[in-house]
Amino acid sequence: MTYLLTIYGNEAASAQAAPEDMKAMMAAYYAFTTEIKEKGVYINGNALQPTATATTVRVRDGKTVTTDGPFAETKEQLGGYYLVKCENLDEAIGWAAKIPGAIHGSIEVRPVWSM
Repeated sequence: MTYLLTIYGNEAASAQAAPEDMKAMMAAYYAFTTEIKEKGVYINGNALQPTATATTVRVRDGKTVTTDGPFAETKEQLGGYYLVKCENLDEAIGWAAKIPGAIHGSIEVRPVWSM
């Protein structure tokens, strides 16, 4: 089954992190990505630009309405994702727990609905 592992964290705190802390975090992400690729679990993944670059789109009464910024004001922002192929939810949770961002933020594990 395919799972989307979405990575949520505090964007403001990340922006304030010391350069050596960011370097260590990026190294941890590189190691994690290398591991899931070697294990054949990785399908795709990317980091996202900051929420200031987001545009939210809604259609109301047949008209497209856009708003600068993310959909909701929250303490944690969506920062990236991994799309993985796992045998079951337990395996997907195991991989999610290894994502470096889980230490300070949260990882949502959601099955992809196969159409």
